[in-house]
Amino acid sequence: MTHLAADGASLLRSILLSAALSACALCLASWSIETDRSTEDTHGLFEIREEARRFISHENAKGHQQWEVLEPNLKTLVPPCKVPLEAQWTPKSYGRSKPSVMLICTAAVPNAVMKRWDVHVPVEPKPNQTGSPAASHRSERAGARTRLDVSE
Repeated sequence: MTHLAADGASLLRSILLSAALSACALCLASWSIETDRSTEDTHGLFEIREEARRFISHENAKGHQQWEVLEPNLKTLVPPCKVPLEAQWTPKSYGRSKPSVMLICTAAVPNAVMKRWDVHVPVEPKPNQTGSPAASHRSERAGARTRLDVSE
């Protein structure tokens, strides 16, 4: 009889685990950067990406190489910033392998984890940029990628 009870408990655990995983999958399927907005506890990835887009829009307006903003790391979790975010190119000294925009919060809302933070949002050259240094360099070197020269 105890064997049947143990089998029943095991089956119940399996059913509950399956139901929990299904609910989790549905929750993750409805989540996106578009819905990840700032709250009283976290600074939203949507707002971080939008600030990176504003910075890149200004950079693209300078008429040099044209950039496209990619998505910030979806694992990023930072407290809200109580001052406007600052944006700049991530310095080469940070050792990132690809160009990115660094969004800086110099004063986070008081919390137990961090007083300030920075998030790096990757960028890439816009596709089919004929006439840009990177595009001509790629055609000369059969797909070789150029490195962004950013000042610190």
